[in-house]
Amino acid sequence: MKKKHLNIKESRIKNQESRRSYLFGKQILSCLFFLYSFVSFGQVKSAIDSTSIKIGEQITYHIQVETDTTSLVVFPEGQSFTPLEMIESYKVDTLKNKDKYNLIKKYGLTQFDSGKYTIPRQKVIIGNKTFFTDSLKVEVNNVLVDTTKQGLYDIKPIIEVKKPSSNWWKYLLLILLIISIVGFLLYWFIWRQKPLSEEEQIALLPPYDRAKLALKKLDDSPYLENENLKDYYSDLTFIIRKYLDEKVYDRALESTTDELISRLKLLKDGNQVDLSNDDIKNLESILKRADLVKFAKSAPDVELAKLDRNTIDIEIDHVKEALPEPTEEEKLLDEKYREEQARKKKRNKIILTVAIALFLLIATFVSFSLKYGFSYVKDTIIGNDSIELLEGDWVTSEYGFPPITITTPEVLKRIETPIPNELQGQMKINTFGFEQKARITIVVSNTVLTQAQDSLDITQAIEGNLKTLESRGAKNILTKNEKFTTPNGAEGVKTHGTLEYPIENTNNYISGNYTSLSFTSDNKVVQQIILTWKQGDVYADEIMERVLNSVELKKAEE
Repeated sequence: MKKKHLNIKESRIKNQESRRSYLFGKQILSCLFFLYSFVSFGQVKSAIDSTSIKIGEQITYHIQVETDTTSLVVFPEGQSFTPLEMIESYKVDTLKNKDKYNLIKKYGLTQFDSGKYTIPRQKVIIGNKTFFTDSLKVEVNNVLVDTTKQGLYDIKPIIEVKKPSSNWWKYLLLILLIISIVGFLLYWFIWRQKPLSEEEQIALLPPYDRAKLALKKLDDSPYLENENLKDYYSDLTFIIRKYLDEKVYDRALESTTDELISRLKLLKDGNQVDLSNDDIKNLESILKRADLVKFAKSAPDVELAKLDRNTIDIEIDHVKEALPEPTEEEKLLDEKYREEQARKKKRNKIILTVAIALFLLIATFVSFSLKYGFSYVKDTIIGNDSIELLEGDWVTSEYGFPPITITTPEVLKRIETPIPNELQGQMKINTFGFEQKARITIVVSNTVLTQAQDSLDITQAIEGNLKTLESRGAKNILTKNEKFTTPNGAEGVKTHGTLEYPIENTNNYISGNYTSLSFTSDNKVVQQIILTWKQGDVYADEIMERVLNSVELKKAEE
């Protein structure tokens, strides 16, 4: 019994000595700001700088490999540290040790839920041999808050994030400027009350006033000074003929002298014009003399020409006096005629304005159609949901964990994905999506298994996607698989083809295209992007091409 007590005492002493040694070592390592828990497997060692952290705090995981220059070393890649999350992968440090090299690879890890976690074994390949590190335990502690010193506050309300300003106002100003310029030109050249020219002002005068004014202009002409009697008599007879044409006989201008005189005598005999025989004889004498001057090269005296001018002046007065006063009915008809002329003039202006506006619109439409294509211009004017998405403000974001970086027309919203009861606790699924009714669907999915599998068959995931499409009513699905590589080098499988999917609340189907991208990593992570869109929608084709070209899966070294 005494010996047993001695053994227990010796055991306690050894435990106390080992504990003191441990605390001493811990103090030394604390002075160096690192606490390492090394586990060695020949050429491979692993360590963490702390076994206890607070939520969100980072720990550094080290893998050290001793090898020669001829061996190729492959360190773990991707999110292989689950349940801890890798937030950063550092470059490999190389240290020379005699004839060998020490390669040190560091990873930044964290966890945002409190609890005790185990970092799984990590696979390291050296040449053609595979080594595994030991698993390491980490405790994540809550951050304690002293509520007696730190007050508690209500959750702040959601702040609405304003969309980035666009340049629509510039286009609006440009359109308003063009409309203003066109409107000003139409007003200036069509609708503006222009000042009347001298000819227009004369044309508005009554026939009697115009005839008198024409005689005054004839007096100011140099015809008589130059003895140009032919032009003088031509203008003189035109004045009296024009006046008679407007007031007495509407064919006075094209009638011969004999025809005109005969017509005047007939009107006099019919009591339609109260002209005397002397007035008719005077007009006949002057008109025949003018015919001789114009056609027979007769040359009367200049004084006789002046006398004929005065005679015409007098006869114009006599014709005015001989004409009967217009009746009220005639005056009303004249008023209606002027109003009709004004309406006709206004109507012509409206027609001309509309014609110019239509021409400008058609010319603009044709010009833009030649440059950008008829369909694009038509859809821009009429409106098209797909073109609005294509030309809107796109969003680049990361979804799920491990993160999938993708650029989409709108932010993808989280979709609750139920997990069957028999799979509860075995996986975690994060799904995000966007849908434009009957046109475009974008879905991003991350599935993380709690335990790594010997191998993950990507074909099962692809078949699951096709079954999901069928469950949503799709039919006639044609499939083609090919290798796909993201812009940052992640490799996966691209499944694409055509299908027919139903229109909601109808029995009709739409022909569409679909593409799904499937990736696996670490035998426990499946990442997928599923796209469906309507066939024949060129804008949806551009949208999906842009989305596919934006997909990135972060590598371990990123």
